[in-house]
Amino acid sequence: MDTMMDTTKDRIDRGSTDSTTIYSEGTELVFERTFDAPRALVWRAMTDPELIPRWWGPHGTTTTVVEMDVRPAGRWRYVSSAPDREDVAFYGVYLEVTPPESFRWTFMFDVEGVGPVGGPETHRLTEVGGRTTIRSTGHYDSVEAIESSLATGMVGGAIETWDRLDALLGSGITEG
Repeated sequence: MDTMMDTTKDRIDRGSTDSTTIYSEGTELVFERTFDAPRALVWRAMTDPELIPRWWGPHGTTTTVVEMDVRPAGRWRYVSSAPDREDVAFYGVYLEVTPPESFRWTFMFDVEGVGPVGGPETHRLTEVGGRTTIRSTGHYDSVEAIESSLATGMVGGAIETWDRLDALLGSGITEG
């Protein structure tokens, strides 16, 4: 008797807002948002170490770019500081870089009591009519690994981070 396996994945909302869609599907965690800015400008904001501290991290945090070498095999490391907690290091390696449409990196962070969390992420930038959609897909080993990441408060932090990116993009920075 032939049996057919159901290979569809269940899409689970993970805290979407009016501005940001967040869901998991199998072992992927997706964040998606559209910005009112051309792709080249969004790419610059995401890959220029001078601009990262102006938007990266939740409100009330300060980000220091320790290292940022945007090329395949290039390392990156940011340290997020806030008055109400210990510093948190975010780090990884760029795996693929295709300006201005996408990059893939390892995205890791250490949280006390949890240890290193994260894995590969793919960021795709798509422009339509002068607006750019970022789709950030985290590729996890298991659903449990997604749950562990979500337990750190990453959804709220990501939304606030992208709110700050949106403000930066609207502030008059230029593409080059």
